[in-house]
Amino acid sequence: MLMDISVRIEIFKEGDAYVALSPELNVSSFGETVDGAKKSFKEAVGAFIEECETMGTLEEVLEESGFSKINNSWESRKPIIEENLALVV
Repeated sequence: MLMDISVRIEIFKEGDAYVALSPELNVSSFGETVDGAKKSFKEAVGAFIEECETMGTLEEVLEESGFSKINNSWESRKPIIEENLALVV
């Protein structure tokens, strides 16, 4: 089944690799370049979505991950503030 899904990703460099991560879905992948990381991330999310569909849990997983269904598209939540907070514990 084809669906539109908007996923927020973070890309960072770890050693010689670029890592693409979706904090909401807890899915990540890597590549030798930023584009390579994005490409492998799309493949990883595709496999994740396919497995959720097979298990019959896709809508539940997306909703629990903070996604909202708008028409026929799934949108990730949009933070109003995003920052790094330094703590001393």
